[in-house]
Amino acid sequence: MRKNLFLLIFLALVVSCKPSSNQKIKNVILMIGDGMGPQQIGLLDAYASKAPNSIYKGKKAALSKLMNTSTLGFATNSPIGALVVDSAAAGSHLATGVYSPSESIGLDIDGNPVETVLELAKKLGKSTGLITDTRVTHATPAAFAAHQFHRSKESEIAEDMLANNVDVMLGGGLRYWIPSEVNQKGDLYNSIKKSTGGNIKIKSKRKDNKNLINKATKKGYNVVYTKKSLENATENKILGLFAYSAMLDGIQHSRTKNNKKRSIPTLKEMTIKALNILSKNEKGFFLMIEGGLIDWAGHDNDAGTLLHELLKFDETIEYVYEWVKERDDTLLVVTADHETGGFSFSYSRANLPKNKKLSGKAFKNETYKPNYNFGKIENLDKLYNQKKSFKCMIADFLKTDKKPESLLKIVNENSDFKITIKDAQRILEMEKNEYFTENHKYLDSKEFPKIDDFKSFYVYGEELQYDLIGRAMSEEQNVTWGTGTHTQTPVITIAYGPGSKNFSQFRHQIEVGKLLKEAVKNNLK
Repeated sequence: MRKNLFLLIFLALVVSCKPSSNQKIKNVILMIGDGMGPQQIGLLDAYASKAPNSIYKGKKAALSKLMNTSTLGFATNSPIGALVVDSAAAGSHLATGVYSPSESIGLDIDGNPVETVLELAKKLGKSTGLITDTRVTHATPAAFAAHQFHRSKESEIAEDMLANNVDVMLGGGLRYWIPSEVNQKGDLYNSIKKSTGGNIKIKSKRKDNKNLINKATKKGYNVVYTKKSLENATENKILGLFAYSAMLDGIQHSRTKNNKKRSIPTLKEMTIKALNILSKNEKGFFLMIEGGLIDWAGHDNDAGTLLHELLKFDETIEYVYEWVKERDDTLLVVTADHETGGFSFSYSRANLPKNKKLSGKAFKNETYKPNYNFGKIENLDKLYNQKKSFKCMIADFLKTDKKPESLLKIVNENSDFKITIKDAQRILEMEKNEYFTENHKYLDSKEFPKIDDFKSFYVYGEELQYDLIGRAMSEEQNVTWGTGTHTQTPVITIAYGPGSKNFSQFRHQIEVGKLLKEAVKNNLK
């Protein structure tokens, strides 16, 4: 009898410690790894679990730990009338729960504005936040707080965001918030330069003289430009603009995050501040956090930088996961808008492995020799060891005599995967742009870097030289790239907390968007 009594007490205690199925959703946190398909998640997990010198030191990646305790689903993302989605339409799908035209922001298929999950949260009295390591006005964050016919209307998107009174906006893209007169480098230029500490390029991309920094200040925002000023901010409304365009790439982040003199905050540090501010609201909050440069590394076919972007995003997931675990009122959803680059490890006929003996009975009279090169795990450490992104390597090269020998030197000094002089010559080779389109942002160049295969899927002008570096390294890396743009690959949806079970199944992104709205309204069981 006594044993049964103890058992009943033990079971009661266990049950009381478990999250209740009737929990209320107060807060919703959406984390978007832009361009983070299942292949990219596989790269992160492979590095964490297999790299001989992994920084995880035998522990799982935060994303892997989260998936092991969460509800998992898959989402397709094609827009209406097309097969492949861009970040604007994909972000709008997630933000509005309805189909959106390609490259448009916060609209339905007819071009009408649709209330976003962030706007709904604001209407319900919740606090709201947007964080990205790209520009605040870039496609994904824009989709949650703006309504424009095209993603390129970033000046107008900045105005929409201010009008929406998003409580916390943190990222890059100062260039769309300052008036065009700063380009004359007069008094206003000097004033803004002084405010930023002199660490941000001061140049406007606006075509008017609207000073959105002044407007933000009048609306009660504390406008900050540095890590220190962000840390010191106590106001409930913060606009953080920490770079001219995008913030630190993944490699720069990894190399400087422990530098006490660093002036630019990390994605994790921005997230910590946002959670501290937004969680003051008794009615709750909606927060979107984007690891946006995962996508940029995929576009560049830059596997080393891609790994570092995933590590940056993962350390942010680690913090958010631990924060949410301490609560019973917060739904966390981690997903992607699409996959970028068609990235994958692959086995090849190059660099075949040598024979070796195995101790098992099956190999008593045999040697072990696979027919193909299935990829060395040491490649993971070599990817991590990359010192600069391909973008930064080309930027360095453009300051030289621009000869192949100079490119060879720069690339080989910054990567464990070496290129040859023939590779360098090949990377710099140009050809007639057979897809020339007048007045097109990227296609109006009469010459393009020469691409031999799938050339129509490499679209970004001279930036294709980044991709060609990746192609030159791919054989040694055991890495294949299918494109310089996006793929139709379904993305993983990971949900943790109250209401998470609703995010299982295989569905379209718009259904995920609808669920996010229901979560903000606390309608999910």
